[in-house]
Amino acid sequence: MFVHITGTGSYLPERVVTNDELSQQLDTTDEWIFSHTGIHSRHIGAPEENTSDMAIKAAQNALENAGVAAEDLGNVIVATSSGDYQAFPSVACLVQDAIGAKHAGTFDLQAACAGFVTALQVARGLLQLDPRPILVIGAEMMSRIVDWKDRNTCILFGDGAGAAVLQTSDQPGGLMETTLRGDGSGSHLISRTGGTRRVEPTPEEEAAGVLPVLRMKGRAVYNFAVKIFDEVLNDLLKRSKHVFSDLAWVIPHQANSRIVESVARRMNVPLSKFFMNMETTGNTSAASIPIALDELNRSGKLKPGDLLATVAFGAGLTYGGMLFKWTGALGQV
Repeated sequence: MFVHITGTGSYLPERVVTNDELSQQLDTTDEWIFSHTGIHSRHIGAPEENTSDMAIKAAQNALENAGVAAEDLGNVIVATSSGDYQAFPSVACLVQDAIGAKHAGTFDLQAACAGFVTALQVARGLLQLDPRPILVIGAEMMSRIVDWKDRNTCILFGDGAGAAVLQTSDQPGGLMETTLRGDGSGSHLISRTGGTRRVEPTPEEEAAGVLPVLRMKGRAVYNFAVKIFDEVLNDLLKRSKHVFSDLAWVIPHQANSRIVESVARRMNVPLSKFFMNMETTGNTSAASIPIALDELNRSGKLKPGDLLATVAFGAGLTYGGMLFKWTGALGQV
């Protein structure tokens, strides 16, 4: 039995915040931000929007694209680090109710920016026991957890959601090799307080009355990402007995274009095979890969049988990747 991605969907909030707009409140410029990150703008959720709202819209788009009814789903999995609530109810439960997936199990998965890749592998395992379709969503409202006075972090992030429908088939292809890893020794490099660990808020956080915000040591994270990116990609290719030239596309976590450019140079491979859309989305964490995948799908740049690779990295530290053959609607290959 093979597990295929048979439909994709995404949602980006209507409001677009440009670098020029940020420069009005931060000591920075569009030129500096773009040259250091590859980002010109990002989408920011409206005050009345929540993570679940974005996830619901991406889910509905993915189900329509796959031709799958919500009531036929076996599970709804949401990868997120910025759910509507700090702990529960899960975003997945809110989505399940809204879309009418009345027979589906639900849970959220937290693996930061590597969440969508991790959720795909978890769904793949669940499908071995229950063949009903699974909806996997990456959704993040990063604008609610960043410090908008910290120019080193807030310029990077945006809001959005992406989704994929997974189905089983005897048709060869679909999800192939997966690499999932962690490095807890780097847990201090990207963090956000606010759980049960007792950490006093900063005076600024306390004065503003905001939830604890994301903190990141950017240079160390950058170095880590460049180092592990080609390790993961080469591991996937080696285990699948493929070479880079076999790939139609690499879909990286959309964190920073300089990371991807450095990886392409290290591997001596064409940058044109790395699909990047962070210029207009920013870093949407667990949502970045499914949003990019949906853009590729709907732009007509994917054809049945294309070999694709994803690589993701984020807080934890968590990282990993997946190799898969694109199917689209079952029966095309």
